[in-house]
Amino acid sequence: MIKVTPEAVAQILNAAAQAGAEGMALRIAAKRDFDGSIQYGMGFDEENETDAMIEAEGIKVLVAMESQPLLGGAVLDFVELSPGNQQFVFINPNDTGGSSCGSGGGGGCGGGGCGGCH
Repeated sequence: MIKVTPEAVAQILNAAAQAGAEGMALRIAAKRDFDGSIQYGMGFDEENETDAMIEAEGIKVLVAMESQPLLGGAVLDFVELSPGNQQFVFINPNDTGGSSCGSGGGGGCGGGGCGGCH
């Protein structure tokens, strides 16, 4: 299943605090686009029966059943792509379309930046 780096965990915890979502799990979703690339999304959510859940350094990560095959072996990181431009990045061996982007904007995790690829 997916791994989450310590840098990503720190940013997720920061976003949860800003959004008033402390203690909630982070849901990560993935779907294959028409061109073969994978689109990613993230947001704080409640657990469903069919979710896979992992724990990474004090946070819970949920992945819906339909996203699980696309996220096997993936890594979620939070990196500085250029000076002042920090984003979540998915490093995913299943993404043959070459996309491994993230979002540093306000996305699904609140003002701390927990969006996803679009």
